[in-house]
Amino acid sequence: MDKEMHESKDNKFIPMTSITSGTGQEVKSDLYYYTDQIVNIGFIGNPTEGDWVLVDAGLPKAAPEIRSVVVDRFGRKSRPSAIILTHGHFDHVGGLLELIEEWDVPVYAHELEMPYLTGEKSYPEPDSTVEGGILAKISPMYPNQPINLSNVVKALPEDNSVPGLEEWKWVHTPGHTPGHVSFYRENDGVLISGDAFITVRQDSFYNVLMQNAEVNGPPRYLTTDWQEAWESVKTLAELQPKMVVSGHGPSMNGEKLTNGLTKLVQDFDQLAIPDYGKYVNDYEQ
Repeated sequence: MDKEMHESKDNKFIPMTSITSGTGQEVKSDLYYYTDQIVNIGFIGNPTEGDWVLVDAGLPKAAPEIRSVVVDRFGRKSRPSAIILTHGHFDHVGGLLELIEEWDVPVYAHELEMPYLTGEKSYPEPDSTVEGGILAKISPMYPNQPINLSNVVKALPEDNSVPGLEEWKWVHTPGHTPGHVSFYRENDGVLISGDAFITVRQDSFYNVLMQNAEVNGPPRYLTTDWQEAWESVKTLAELQPKMVVSGHGPSMNGEKLTNGLTKLVQDFDQLAIPDYGKYVNDYEQ
């Protein structure tokens, strides 16, 4: 492992957007999310009570936007007590290196994501052949080489607790990546699902652009284990979340979330698993 932190070697700006890019929404007094082009970044913590935690770090070059949100929500000199990652794909760690160099705070991720966060191993290349729309077809341009956070990144505690967030727990939800995790708060049923399931049809450019809300499986062109992905959706459905902030798409609650998640679990092979693609393997129905 290289000792020095560095960006991925194929780090670059990705030209994609949505109508909600550059906007944020407070879904709870202590939970705010901001949309960077097409991906959501979470901020957990009450603006009037000090400590807060950043969830993921957006697309490449996202650091200035994240700083701007922090200033507006928490104050000019504020910084998080920690940064927690759902996973290490390029669209979730894009602003990370610049932020941790400025803030000097720990980063936490699942143990199985460590090789992709310490420069040891690249993610599998995006699958441009997978059944899907234009976002899949242009996926070869997406970065897949690893960022190196060196010893700044630490494994999430084995007891499923989340550093800096007493009421939250992490849930291992692999499939999209080996160490993908979601974050759940039982007392009010709030779920941050990352890309375990998302709330926009990611293979439709129009739906991504317009952010049309519907429960969907993980992004097809970057999901490598569909059987694990299905099991992860079942795991999250069993929590019976009342509200979700996913990695892509608008927040969702109530019957639309409940019914959509139930249908996704039941018909995952029809709704989520593509008919063809290099990562589509045999799976148990």
